[in-house]
Amino acid sequence: MSRQYGIENSGIPAIFIGSNALVGDVNIKTHFEEKILEEKQKYLVCNTTSSNATPALSGDCPPAISALPFQLVIVSALIDSINPCGLSVLIFLLISISAIANTRRILLIGGTYIAAMFIFHLFTGIGLFSFISLSGFSKGLSLLGAAIAVVLGIITLADAIRNREAFLLSIPESKKSVIGHYVRAASFPAAFVLGILSGLFGFSCTGGIYITILGLMGREFSLMTGLPYLILYNIVFVIPLVLVLMLAAYGIPMEHANILKTKYRRILRIIVGIAMIALGIIIFSGWVG
Repeated sequence: MSRQYGIENSGIPAIFIGSNALVGDVNIKTHFEEKILEEKQKYLVCNTTSSNATPALSGDCPPAISALPFQLVIVSALIDSINPCGLSVLIFLLISISAIANTRRILLIGGTYIAAMFIFHLFTGIGLFSFISLSGFSKGLSLLGAAIAVVLGIITLADAIRNREAFLLSIPESKKSVIGHYVRAASFPAAFVLGILSGLFGFSCTGGIYITILGLMGREFSLMTGLPYLILYNIVFVIPLVLVLMLAAYGIPMEHANILKTKYRRILRIIVGIAMIALGIIIFSGWVG
């Protein structure tokens, strides 16, 4: 707060209210009530349609519309959601249980996996967002996130264009045996752990998108005001997983889904790669944030 208000060595006590900073006992005792009344008047002016609002005060009102487009959050979450890492693990899990489980069990185990992915992604976002907000360098970190998105986008495109089976940005081979163990277990605790591990090991796939959006949010919002955006982002993030689960539970063979995933995975990676590069360019150009 001291950095934001341009105060060096503010000490204690200090009160920050609106555009004012009151530092020290004497200053607070002398001006606190006055500043409270000023802020109250600003609030009334900013929240009224009265024609006799004071122009000088109305100029102090915060902007009514966020500079972070709502649509950008939704589109970014959709791009993030089609990353092959999380979808692949879910499909393998559903293949392993579809032959031995009824619809209810498929929904519960698959839902447990998706809930774990949602929780991991949300709390990772809360942690990163808190760090970005408290650091005071949200602009720099959003630009760093944009740079990461561009680099990961280029790597993703290179992955898709080269004619090889293995992808650089995927769950590491060394971790697939761990994931395979929990897939074969096919229990509720295993599905939850699997969701956490899938989120952790697969963060490299499209993590640059998430970091970039969090950096943009850190420029404008506190954690509490940004939390609805964060929750919305993560709801959109798990929508494709929910759709795959519904298909598995109501009669679409997951083997067919796996064949389609394998067939179109390069196209998906090309889309994700282009989108990450485009998002990075948008941030660097200053079109948003």
